[in-house]
Amino acid sequence: MDLAPFIDHTNLDPAVRKEDILKLCDEALEMGFASVCVNPCYVRLVSEKLKGRGVKVCSVVGFPLGAGISPVKAYEAERAYEDGAEEIDMVMNISHAKNGSFGLLRDDIAAVVKAVPRCKVKVIIEACLLEDSEIIEACKAACEAGAHFVKTSTGFSCGGATVRVVELIRKNLPQSMGVKASGGIKDRGSAEEMIKAGADRLGTSRSVMICRSADNG
Repeated sequence: MDLAPFIDHTNLDPAVRKEDILKLCDEALEMGFASVCVNPCYVRLVSEKLKGRGVKVCSVVGFPLGAGISPVKAYEAERAYEDGAEEIDMVMNISHAKNGSFGLLRDDIAAVVKAVPRCKVKVIIEACLLEDSEIIEACKAACEAGAHFVKTSTGFSCGGATVRVVELIRKNLPQSMGVKASGGIKDRGSAEEMIKAGADRLGTSRSVMICRSADNG
C-alpha cells in the first residue's frame, strides 16, 4: 500500500524551529505527502516553500484545546487562508459536547467553515475525552455545519486514534465526508489499520519512517 497520499506530514511542537519546518516541507515534497500541517505562525513560510509543487498547506485552528470563542477561531482560520492555507484542522469546542449543547457545537464549527469557503475543514473532536454518544453527535454537528472531515485527536490530550473510534466515526458520517486518524500513529502497521478501519487521511510526525518501512516491507 502506498501510504504517502494519505498522510498529513505534521509538526505542531510549540518549540519547533524554522529549519525544522523547512525540513518538513522538503520531506513532504520528496515523499509525496498529501499536506504539511503546521501551527498558524508557520503557514506563510510553508506556503511560500510549497507553492505550485503539489503538496497542500494545512493549518490548525483553536489548537490544541478548542476552548476559544467561535469568532476568534473564524478569524484565525481566515488569516491562515490569507497566508496560504488550503486546509484547516480546527479543534471543536469540546465543552459544548460534554454539556450536550450540540447546537452550539454545530455553530462553532460552522463559523470556521463559513470563514474559509475555499478551504477543506477538518473537525478535531478529541475523541479520547468523549463518550460514544458524544462522538456520534459531534459527527452529526460537523456534517450539519458543512465540514469536510472529522479528525480523531490533537495528539496533545490523553489519547490518540484507535481503530474502534475510526470505525465509529466512519459509520456516522456520509461517504462524502472524510475521516482523519491522528495521534499515536507510529508505524506502518498502525497506519494501515487506520486506513482499513475507514481513515482517508492520517496525521503523523513519523511519516517518513512509516513510508520507508512500507517500502521495505
